[in-house]
Amino acid sequence: MNPTSDHSILELNGLCKSFPGVKALEDVSFSITQGEIHALVGENGAGKSTLIKILSGAYQKDKGEIILDGKTIDIANPHHAQKLGISTIYQEFNLGPHLSVVENILLGQLPTRGPMVDWQRAKQIASEILTRLGVDLSMDALIDTLSVADKQLVEIAKALAHQSRVLIMDEPSAVLGEKDMEKLYQVIRSLKESGITIIYISHRLVEIFDIADRVTVLKDGRFIATRNIKDVSMPELVKMMIGRDLEDVYPVRKNVIGDVILEVNHLSRPGVLEDVSFQLRAGEIIGVAGMRGSGRTELVRALFGADAHHGSLTLMGKNIRVKSPKDAIHHRVALATEDRKSEGLFLQMTTRVNITISGLRSISLGGIFIRPKEELNKVVNLIKTLLIKTPGPNFLVANMSGGNQQKVILARWLNIGAKVLLLDEPTRGIDVGSKSEIYQIMAQLTEQGVGLIMVSSELPEILGMSDRILVMHDGRMVKELPRSEASEEVIMSYAA
Repeated sequence: MNPTSDHSILELNGLCKSFPGVKALEDVSFSITQGEIHALVGENGAGKSTLIKILSGAYQKDKGEIILDGKTIDIANPHHAQKLGISTIYQEFNLGPHLSVVENILLGQLPTRGPMVDWQRAKQIASEILTRLGVDLSMDALIDTLSVADKQLVEIAKALAHQSRVLIMDEPSAVLGEKDMEKLYQVIRSLKESGITIIYISHRLVEIFDIADRVTVLKDGRFIATRNIKDVSMPELVKMMIGRDLEDVYPVRKNVIGDVILEVNHLSRPGVLEDVSFQLRAGEIIGVAGMRGSGRTELVRALFGADAHHGSLTLMGKNIRVKSPKDAIHHRVALATEDRKSEGLFLQMTTRVNITISGLRSISLGGIFIRPKEELNKVVNLIKTLLIKTPGPNFLVANMSGGNQQKVILARWLNIGAKVLLLDEPTRGIDVGSKSEIYQIMAQLTEQGVGLIMVSSELPEILGMSDRILVMHDGRMVKELPRSEASEEVIMSYAA
């Protein structure tokens, strides 16, 4: 039986929230039905994060009404939200890394026997919750030892332990592979079957069509529409989000593909990569496709010198040795990593520092004293060129949207004059409008003769941006496809 009904468990009427100089939400009204999976989509800055922070008690609304189960409520704080049955699972998990699975699931509500914790009863309760989710984890395992997917399941179990009726999931797929995504879908569907309402936020629209019953679109802090998934198409949804057609997301390429710029011969790393050889030409984008664990990320990390490898590299006709990222940067080979927050950016430093950090020699005297005026001019020009949305060069990167953070990384590599740019999941966790801007930057780089190698899990992105496609499987390059011969079905047949 599908428990989804016409009963609205949550209604928002005229919700408003402002910050200094910014209207984050303006007169937002829509309802969420009990037992449904309700997707919330929109570009960065659309108001999604502000809305879920109001529902989770982290922010207070300025105006408007929140109705839960027919009763008007004011959510005072996150603890109050939990007591009301509203739980939020953010991208950055809220778990005690050095505590056990059972301690995290029942944090704040461990059963006691007299003055002591009743560990036998605690493990029984936690185990019953995990069994309900179809998950088998050791109660004594420390969170630090779990995979990302299992940490996420512990977060869900923790929400169930608090008797949550509304579960908000913020970008749950951003850190998961294909197999883990299917497991997550199964858990979400089982929660729906038990009558729990899911608010699902994701930039990956294909997931919305896979998992959601209805979708609400926000744009510039305003409500645009709520639609049944079965009644809306991907192009229609994109147009509501960004105000233009899906066909306009991928730019028309005007590049002329030139001579071979990088030649990779017999690149290997024991147990990870085996005998990978290919050529990259100036002005070309090579897409690298394959299942998670196929060697895609390992390939670009080896080319950047982040991991030890065997084989030879020839850059613009000269053999080069790339034993470290420093070597790669010296030869103007750059990498935008898959995890920009932990591996690509200095989050607590400014836009200026993040852009110039890899090219300080060019703006310093004798490699020692930085010339502030020259540094500032370079940074300001790159901010304008890449349309980076920031109050100024000294704005903290941690406070930027994902799309603007990715542009900062690209600005860093433009600053050193990169000839080969390696992109690992360049638009992961970025809204469709910002994706389009990243694609425009990639197209402009090819017009300047830069060669790009792009790893992506999104096949529409691979097909929309690549001139050639390399398909990886089990550490090997199993097929090279020209764009004209490629389709999602063909790529997947080789990848699997």
